[in-house]
Amino acid sequence: MTDVRAEGTAPAALQSEDCLWPQWRVSPHVRAFVTTRAGGVSAAPYDGGTPGAGGLNLGLSTGDIPDAVHENRRRAIAATGASAAAWLSQIHSAQVEDAADVLARRAQGETIRADASVTDRPGVVCVAMAADCLPVLFCDDDGCAVGAAHAGWRGLAAGIVENTGERVARLAGIPASGLNAYLGPAIGPSAFEVGEDVFDAFTSAEPAAQRDATAAAFKPTGATGKYFADIYTLARLRLASIGVEASRIHGGTHCTVTEQTRFYSYRRDRDTGRMAAFIWLSDSAR
Repeated sequence: MTDVRAEGTAPAALQSEDCLWPQWRVSPHVRAFVTTRAGGVSAAPYDGGTPGAGGLNLGLSTGDIPDAVHENRRRAIAATGASAAAWLSQIHSAQVEDAADVLARRAQGETIRADASVTDRPGVVCVAMAADCLPVLFCDDDGCAVGAAHAGWRGLAAGIVENTGERVARLAGIPASGLNAYLGPAIGPSAFEVGEDVFDAFTSAEPAAQRDATAAAFKPTGATGKYFADIYTLARLRLASIGVEASRIHGGTHCTVTEQTRFYSYRRDRDTGRMAAFIWLSDSAR
């Protein structure tokens, strides 16, 4: 067995201070958190961001020691109280899966290629990984359904946010205007430099009434054909397009690139770990 211990001694369980917790007024049956890079056993470059701190890298597709990632995943899943989570092979798509179905198919050895999962079943954990891309969590007020989406720019442009929100709303039996959304940590607007291809992907298919607002999320850098894109604003616009009110959209204040000691960032480091956003329904309301 590989020794997965990083320098120092990490606690065997994930600590609350190692996570972000959505601040939204929803049913206590809705449980959710987003991991940071802290709280695990991975060594550099997947470490916890401070000297001697083990990192909570949750990505098996990275160059990290697999045993370390499995231990990190064990810690994260233990914090949900479940025995497993609906891990996806994320492909920057608009594909949404039922989380319970994902768990059943994974148990048979299948790899599920999609970028979001939803559920209305207590104890079934939806999860979305990221390291600059935007994790988005969804729920209704009463805790009837939840969902988690991985929104890179390609998936965001393709409709992953709308698709996930509409699926959660249908499961909950409500209009999308009754949804709550949490925008987890992602690359910030001063760090997300993109080209004309990204600008065109968002603006070319927009109705005229929305095109100006979308274009305003891209600020010219001064270099020809280059922009700083605001992924949080783009996500808020997509949420608004299905009726989600601005007062029901939370989070969206962090930058994974500039907050180096707290978050993994692919754009900053290339060889780096993955964080994850978890959401599920609990039988208890404690």
